[in-house]
Order: sequence, then structure tokens, then C-alpha cells
Amino acid sequence: MKALRSFTVRARLPEALIPLSELASNLRWSWDERTRDLFRWVDPQTWELSFHDPVRLLGLVKRDRLDALAADPAFLGFLTEISDDLHRYLAGPRWFQQRHLPSAAGSARRGQIRSALRAVAYFSPEFGIAEAIPQYSGGLGVLAGDHLKGASGLGVPLAGVGLMYGQGYFRQRLNADGWQEEHYPLLDPHRMALTLVDGARVSVDLAGEELVAQIWLAQVGRVKLYLLDADVDDNVDELRGVTDRLYGGGTEHRLRQEILLGVGGVRALAALGAETQVFHTNEGHAGFIGLERIRRLITTEGLGFADAVEAVRSGTVFTTHTPVPAGIDRFPRDLMERYFKSWSAECEVSIDALMTLGHFPGEPLDAPFNMAIMGLRLAGMSNGVAKLHGSTSRSMFQGLWPEVPANEVPISSVTNGVHGRTWVSSEMSDLFSKYVSPAWDEAGATEWSRIDDARDDELWRAREQGREALIDVVRDRLRQSLLDQGMSPTDAAWADEVLDPRYLVIGFGRRFATYKRATLLLGQPERLRALLLDQHRPIQLVFAGKAHPADDLGKQMISEIVRFSRDPAVRHRITFVPDYDISVARMMYQGSDVWLNTPRRPMEASGTSGEKAALNGALNCSILDGWWDECFDGDNGWAISSAESYGDVGQRDRVEADSLFEILERQVVPLFYDRSEGRFPRAWVQRMKASLRALGPRVQASRMVRDYVERFYEPTAARTDRLSADGHRRARELAVWKQRVVAAWPSVRLMEVDGDAAAVTDLGDVRGVTVEVDLATLSSDDVAVELLHGPVVAGDEMATTEIVGLELAGPAGGGEGGSRYLYRGSFACEQAGRHGFTVRVVPAHPDQTTGVETGCVAWS
Repeated sequence: MKALRSFTVRARLPEALIPLSELASNLRWSWDERTRDLFRWVDPQTWELSFHDPVRLLGLVKRDRLDALAADPAFLGFLTEISDDLHRYLAGPRWFQQRHLPSAAGSARRGQIRSALRAVAYFSPEFGIAEAIPQYSGGLGVLAGDHLKGASGLGVPLAGVGLMYGQGYFRQRLNADGWQEEHYPLLDPHRMALTLVDGARVSVDLAGEELVAQIWLAQVGRVKLYLLDADVDDNVDELRGVTDRLYGGGTEHRLRQEILLGVGGVRALAALGAETQVFHTNEGHAGFIGLERIRRLITTEGLGFADAVEAVRSGTVFTTHTPVPAGIDRFPRDLMERYFKSWSAECEVSIDALMTLGHFPGEPLDAPFNMAIMGLRLAGMSNGVAKLHGSTSRSMFQGLWPEVPANEVPISSVTNGVHGRTWVSSEMSDLFSKYVSPAWDEAGATEWSRIDDARDDELWRAREQGREALIDVVRDRLRQSLLDQGMSPTDAAWADEVLDPRYLVIGFGRRFATYKRATLLLGQPERLRALLLDQHRPIQLVFAGKAHPADDLGKQMISEIVRFSRDPAVRHRITFVPDYDISVARMMYQGSDVWLNTPRRPMEASGTSGEKAALNGALNCSILDGWWDECFDGDNGWAISSAESYGDVGQRDRVEADSLFEILERQVVPLFYDRSEGRFPRAWVQRMKASLRALGPRVQASRMVRDYVERFYEPTAARTDRLSADGHRRARELAVWKQRVVAAWPSVRLMEVDGDAAAVTDLGDVRGVTVEVDLATLSSDDVAVELLHGPVVAGDEMATTEIVGLELAGPAGGGEGGSRYLYRGSFACEQAGRHGFTVRVVPAHPDQTTGVETGCVAWS
């Protein structure tokens, strides 16, 4: 056969239906129920065949149906209403704009402040917006998608930057042995809610070869998402494949993708004329944006390397999602030399200096380049994605600031949230609108307390509807999977009897990594069978998830679950749903009564699946890890014991499995099946209300994005404006000051600490401290002298510390012109028991984000 040349034919809509095209091209339809209702009206049967994708729908619906709709006054009226609503959403002031408007009375009110923030660019290797644009693998991408949706709802001036993968992530099939098999269907961006940006292309150097990328635009409500695509005729076949698959290929392929994302992403924003103040890197994959920005500052604005580093840091926020070193991208030196040789020559920066950006202090120069370390070095503000993960990250990266206590390492946290409108069922959404607020996804604790007013039977019926819908999907998916494996329709008919809508459903859906321990319950099979086969109070288990293509241990876990679930004795109570994606996840969140999470603490950075399930009325049963560690209050779910002190992993798993079985047997099952007060479990519904009341305002993407705006974006925007003014004058001055301080620091000493010598003092008494400090060549303006005090625990460590700044009292010995100074201060003991204090000197400069960012600390 001769070579086939293919092209895409788009539907031509009648003039009256043109607004449908605009509605289909804005991904707000993925979370706006009324817009989906409109497209369902277009053709209900074709809507189902199109997998609820408006772009695909409009390409499938027949011309005579379109003509009929164009003549239907009722449809046209609804179309006008939905179109007008979209325009109001896009143009009207939202939270970000409203908090900066002057008050009606002309005077400033609380919350109405002037913001320096004008533009944020959010870089991520994946974005999970909707199943219709499969550019995500799991939690990181879905979190990025929810971040964009949250920013859109709040009106935050933010744009996303990512890659357009021609095959996306893999589709999952299970063979007859239950082993995961991957296949990669080709995606046609012309048939998605994407627009090719005409005339906008970028190029990057890949080890001496030029790669050209085109740019696709996805409109996510008010937010623009730009996706770079290397599949263009300008590139040779090898380079066209750079954006073939998400997380595909080996180390060099990953490096090429990350160069395109980081370097190409910065160039794309410039080519599009998009101003960017704040660069937010979602994990280290996009870290090369820092190197491209450094190159631009050196070659176009004449900054030195150290100056450019300070300028870049001032405008960068870095978010780490990785709780273990093994999860961080590392690239060997030979690859870094090959791919950044031209960068090194153009910037006149040695490869050694470049490698140092990705190393801990003192690491050999030939050690692999660590993307997370570079992310932290080139960011003025950094964070983990839950309070516990922030603590884990501070310990993991303390080596970057070896003299700084772990609790002061400059990595804070913003706990991840989820975009409620995307994940919550229409039944639950209606209930929230009725009792909490029409804007329940942005409501606070006061509004969410109104969930107590909801009728118990209404809440329970919403749960029943979710469970029934989930079971229908599970049966359909399972039947199709069995047919795909070669089973006859007759032999596959048992799939129609899987699960029972009357019984408790426990959901487990996530990436199949070994630390998540999806098979924890299978370690005690007879105990599990007893729960599944109880005649009166059975549990039902629904599993779903994908293992990375290279993760055979993850695939083995899937196979174990599938084999167990195929036992004729239990197959009606436990199942694995293949090809986990956003649509399957949504149904599982909406239909599960209990959401199960069993990671080895503290290896779950945050996790958001339990948050989505909670908003649908499910109760979490989880190890106290990630977000659950800070949100569990004893009434809103169950906490599985964590045996972290056990050195033997097998023993630890057995102990934690015992805890899980005890919770299921003694608490979860009896509570769910307690019908002593009527046809449904009133005590269970009360616990559902406790969960929604506590978690409703805390797990929303709107709360997360507000945290980023107020704590990170706005301070970063103000700082980068300040340091970039006047030809980056203050960035240059800060770089010079840091070099001077770091060079002089080895000679800075605390000579003497003179404090109240009393061994015992009364509660509330004030103790005075005088310190003599030798600043060597530095001045008193270059430092801050601080006293740290607090209660002492075992091991002579302070459990918590309060920091008190000491005041300069003058030169030591009354002389002038020396390097020694006296500092004085005092503190009060507000807690009985052992108390301690220590004193330190840290650099002080008005343009630092924190006094410990240089890592220079002199202790008494």
C-alpha cells in the first residue's frame, strides 16, 4: 500500500450553534455540570459514545441533528444562557480581583490590599485536566490540573506550561494471568480541546542538535495552559520522538524532555509575549527554567553568574513532591556536559560550577546532577505538599544547610487540595449547594458547619446513588476486560453479578508503587475471606491503579490482586478495575463508602485521593501520612497504626495489617451495618457529617491556591520586582554581599555568653543574656545575633524554640574600631520544667528571604 497521508476534518456548525464550539474548547466544561448538561442535550447517545468529550461529540453528531437543534428555541435559549455564563465567569472579578478593589466607602478594608502579583507561570511535566486530554500519569499531574482550575476559580493571574505527549501515558490491559500490559495509542491534538498557536515556535539545543517545538493552547477556564510539542516536520525522527510518551524512555530521553520543558517553556512564554514575574516549578522536572533564565540575564543584561542566580532566585517558587531520595531525577555528569556544553560556553560558566548547583556541599564534582537540589538552590521560596512532608523534606535536604537545625531549613509546606467541582457527584454537589453554600468549593469552616443541617436520609441517599453508579461502571469495565482477554460472552457473564449495592464498598485507587502496599490485606487471606464472605455484614473491595512500565514489583502486586479476585468463591466481593484514569477515579471516589490508604509512613508526600473521596461522603481509613496526618481528628475517619520503629519491613507490614483488620472488624463494619435506628446507619451518617464538616474547608484547591498566593506568590512578586529594578541593582548588591559574608564567615565567633547563672528560676521570671561576638571583617549591619530558648527534652534537645533577637550594645571593652561587639537581651520562661537556651549569629540583609539561606551560622 502506498503511504497514507491523513488529516482531521472538523465539524462545521450551523451559525446558531457557533457558541457550542467556544464552550467545547474551554475545559471549564470538565467541571461545570450545566455545560455538560448542554452537550448531553445535543445527542444523549452520542454523548455517551464520545466518552463525555464535547469536541469528540461535535465531530460525531449527525448534520440533521445539528440542524434540528439550530431550529429548537428551547435548546437555543439554554445555549445562550450557558454561553453568557461562561463569559461572565471569564470576565467578572473573582477572589483575587475583589480583594484588591477599593471599598465602596473609599477606605481600605481588611483583605483589600494592593498586590504586586501580575503573572505566575506554573511549570509541570504533566497536567490532569480531563480524561479527554490524557496528559497525566497520576497524582502529580492531577494535582497540577486542580491547581490550574483552582487558580481559574479565584481569578489568579496564572498560566501553565507543560509538554504535549503524542502518546500520553500508557493505557492498561491485563492479560490472562492478571499481568499489566501497556499500549500507547496515538493521540490527535486536533481532535482535542486544544488550539495550535499559529506562528509561535521555539527551539532548544540538544547536544548540538536543534529541536523545534510548536505550542498548543488549552483554555482551562480563565487560565491558559501551553503545551510544547516536538512532533513537527522540522525535526529529524529521533527528535520528533522527544515528546512521544510521558515518563517514557531512558535517562537521556528524560533529560531531553526536561530541557524542552524548562528551557523551551521559558522561551515559549517569551515568544508569546507573556509577562512572568513568578516561576513556580512543580517538582524538579522543570528545573532547567532556572538555567535558561540565568543565560538570558548574563547574555542580554550583562549580569555575572552570581548576580543572575540571585535575580532568578528572587522570582522562583519550588515545590517538591518527593519524600525519598530515590524518587528524584539525577543525571550523570557526562550527559550534563554533552547537553550543557553550549550553555557553559555562552554563559562563561564552567561545567564544575554548573554541577555544583545540583550537588550537596562537598559532593564530588562527578556525582550525578540532582534536579531537586538545583530546584532548591535556585528558588527563593520552597515547600513540601503537607505539614509532615515539609518536615520530611527539611530532614532530607538538611545537607544543603548543614549548620542549620532541621526545623529551620528553609522549606515550608502547603498541603495539597483538590478541585471539588471536578470530583464531587452531582447529587453531593446539589446537597452542598442547598446546605453549605452555592459556592461550597470556596466556603469556609462556618459555612461547612451547616452540613449538620442536612437531613440524614438525603445524605445517605446521595451515598447510595454513588455506590450504585460505581457498581455499574465496575461491571462494565470488568466484562470488557474479560472479553479482551479472549473469554466468551457466556463465560464473562459473571461480571454482571460483581458487587452488591446494599453492601459496604471499600475503594483503593492510586499508583501501584511498593510503598503504597496495595496488597497489605492479602497478607492474611483467610481473615480477608472472612470479611468478604460474611453472610450478613460483608465488605466489598474495589482496586484500581497502574504500575510504572518499568516497575515489575508494582505489576506483581496488581497480578496478586487480580488472581485473588478471580477465585469463584470471592470474585463477587473483590475486583480490580483496569485502565485507571480520571473517569474511573471519579466514579470510585463517588461510590466508595470507605477510602483505604496504606503507605509506609512517611513515604506519602501528600496524597489527594482521600480528599476527593471525603468530599463525596466517603470515610478515610488511612495510615497517618501525607495530608491525613494533619487532618485526622478522631471523629472524621480512622487512623491505622504505623509501626515505624520496626526495622524489619515484613514485621512492620504484619503489625500494620493487624491494625487495619482490627479497625475493619471492630469499628468500620459494625458501624456501617448498624440499622438499630432505621433503614440506614444513622451513626455512620453522623461520622460522614463530621468528616465533611472538618475536611470540607481544608481539602479544597481554592484553599491551597489562596495559600500559595498569600504566602508565596505575592511575596515573591514583590521581591523580584524590588531586586530587578534599576538593572537588577539590588540583585547584584545582594550577590556581592553574600560572597563577602560567606568568605568572612569562618572567622566569625561567639566569644562569650554571660547569662543569669541561677540553676532554678520561677515561672515567668526574666533572665538576661549578654554576648560578645567577634565579627572579623564584617560589620554589625551584616549580622543578627539571636537567642533561642525553649523546654528541654531527653537528650538535651530543645523540643520547641522561640527566637529572640539580641540588641547591639556597642563595641566590646568600650573601644572603637575593633571587630568585637556586645549584644544584650532577655527572655522569660513560660513553661515549667527543664529549660535551655543557646545563642547564634546569622547573616542579615533586607533582601534575604531568611537569615539561614546562606547556610552560615555561628553557634555559641
